[in-house]
Amino acid sequence: MRIYAVLLFLHVLAVVVWVGGMFVMHFAVRPSAVELLAPPQRLPLMAAALRRFFNWVIAAVVVTLLTGLAMFIGIGAAAGAMQRGQSAFVEGMRLAHPSIHVMFAIGVAMMLIFAFIRGAPFRALQAAVAGQDWPLAGRHLDRVRQLVALNLVLGIVTIAVATVGRALL
Repeated sequence: MRIYAVLLFLHVLAVVVWVGGMFVMHFAVRPSAVELLAPPQRLPLMAAALRRFFNWVIAAVVVTLLTGLAMFIGIGAAAGAMQRGQSAFVEGMRLAHPSIHVMFAIGVAMMLIFAFIRGAPFRALQAAVAGQDWPLAGRHLDRVRQLVALNLVLGIVTIAVATVGRALL
């Protein structure tokens, strides 16, 4: 049970970093930069801030995914799956509450959206900033903003499922 507590702590910590970071970037950093800085200053700042934040998100995604999978395995192992020659992961998936499956599905969707953000509009933003094409950089930053907003909503829904999901599902 101690290992489960450690896994759960790391899982929640990673989610806090990811979802909390999106909230801060979306509702504090970006609006402040828009208010105070012209595009030639704002866009390089946002690209640099997002680069640093996205490095933390990569770590958070890895920790969230690995701890989530490990908790599924733990559920199955605790049910004795391995003694019966069964997969602890499959048994953990079978035994997990439906709210856990909802969290897992939304989490995977969020990870895919993040991979897209990082691989497409963010790279394009970085290239436009390097070329000092401020209108193009602004369009790419807006696309990043829209997708981060979507992931923020999904993250909040996931937190809601985690906290009240057993009562609702």
